[in-house]
Amino acid sequence: MEPPTRSAIQTPVQGGEKLDVKDVSLTATFASLYAILVVVLAPISFGPVQLRVADCLIPLAALFGWPLVAGVTIGCFLGNAYYWIGVYDVVLGPIANLTAASVTLLLRKRRLLGCVVGALPIGFIVGGYLWLFFPPPDFPGLSLPPWIAMIVSITVSSLIAVAVIGYSLLNVLSRPNIIEPLKARGLRVVTEN
Repeated sequence: MEPPTRSAIQTPVQGGEKLDVKDVSLTATFASLYAILVVVLAPISFGPVQLRVADCLIPLAALFGWPLVAGVTIGCFLGNAYYWIGVYDVVLGPIANLTAASVTLLLRKRRLLGCVVGALPIGFIVGGYLWLFFPPPDFPGLSLPPWIAMIVSITVSSLIAVAVIGYSLLNVLSRPNIIEPLKARGLRVVTEN
């Protein structure tokens, strides 16, 4: 018996595109990587002042497309569910990642702008509810309402993770000497066009 061909293991999805094993594998890989980074780096992944290093994977949506968008969304759900803070975090955190990665993918022609704009939903969504669970950080000389202080704190940390670390990672992985061998092995890469 012959092994199934690539077309035999593809499943049609909306819009006529094919979802294949490589897309599912890429999604699972990034979901796992995101969740592992959240759990391993938990002391700095949670709280009113945080640096969620796993968010540096979000800009890679500009390179790997919708499988990565799904991966960082699922990974956020798994990481937040593992360190249960509340239902808001388990539901709204992944929505923030879905939004951020989708924006980054849609703005892939202007990568830095995509990373900056993509970091903002995380700051606003996560900061908008996180103040319910943690006291917000103090900003010397400013008397900010708790929810605004938390939004500012999470937005700054998100900009560092997504627009600085993630943008740098995206640029490194986009180099021809790195991406061409991946493409040669069948990995589908989103083009800027």
